[in-house]
Amino acid sequence: MLVLAAGMTSFLWLPAMASAVPTAEDAVEEAHPEEMSVDEISRQLENPLSTLWSLTLQENYTVLEGDALDGSEWKNTLFFQPAFPISWGADKDKVFIARPVFPHVSGPDFSNPSGNGDFERESGLGDIQLLALAGPNTLNGIVWGLGATFKFPTASDDALGQGKYQAGPAAMVLNIGENWTTGLVLQHWWSYAGDSHRASTSQTDFQYILRRSIPGGWSIGMGPTVSIDWKAESGERVTLPIALGITKTVKLGGVPVKMRLEPQYTIVKPDDLAATWNVRFQFTPVIANPLAR
Repeated sequence: MLVLAAGMTSFLWLPAMASAVPTAEDAVEEAHPEEMSVDEISRQLENPLSTLWSLTLQENYTVLEGDALDGSEWKNTLFFQPAFPISWGADKDKVFIARPVFPHVSGPDFSNPSGNGDFERESGLGDIQLLALAGPNTLNGIVWGLGATFKFPTASDDALGQGKYQAGPAAMVLNIGENWTTGLVLQHWWSYAGDSHRASTSQTDFQYILRRSIPGGWSIGMGPTVSIDWKAESGERVTLPIALGITKTVKLGGVPVKMRLEPQYTIVKPDDLAATWNVRFQFTPVIANPLAR
């Protein structure tokens, strides 16, 4: 897996190296959305450490298949992800963000099959996540951040979460150029407390990003998440999707809004049960940052 990650990093890094070195002006400029073009807003919203404040709704419709199923099942997850980054330091040359993710999940309860071979369905709150990152306030070129990531056993039903408190390191590195945005966002969780009857966890997620900007607030590319379950049997640990999506950023009544549609298909997955298809729709309005000068 280290070889795979290293190779993917090299592949993602090549398109935008010509604009990789940020200037001093890039490092201290505050992001004011009312003064930015839709192209610049679209590029900056790819950066988890952007100083833009935003509210993201992300809808995921997932088709599940595998040897454990007779046919297929579907799952729906709606994420609410507010982002309120804070610039700090003498010249506001650093950024900190603690970004929560609130999931509403509707899916099959695999521990509760019905008599006809189908599964009962459960809907409700899933496990809340929190990603905390800090790094230089850099709007263009090489953008990086380090921090921690957490999961909390907030699910309203056992079928909707893992029942464990989890924590681990997080890191991101992006190259935001005029035409290309490439990079990785890495998170790892170990369980350390929670329901003693639930299985312990050790899981790595990394999102690989490759997007080409098109004038007029458009972009095309991908940003799926690879998952590695280190507790699973060898050969059944990796879930690797590929994707191709389109993004459009507009201003609705003066409010910048970023919309994305991205179908994803899993090319490497566990045999027993895994997502085969996932269709993602994302709606992100930018809101005013009262702390911006």
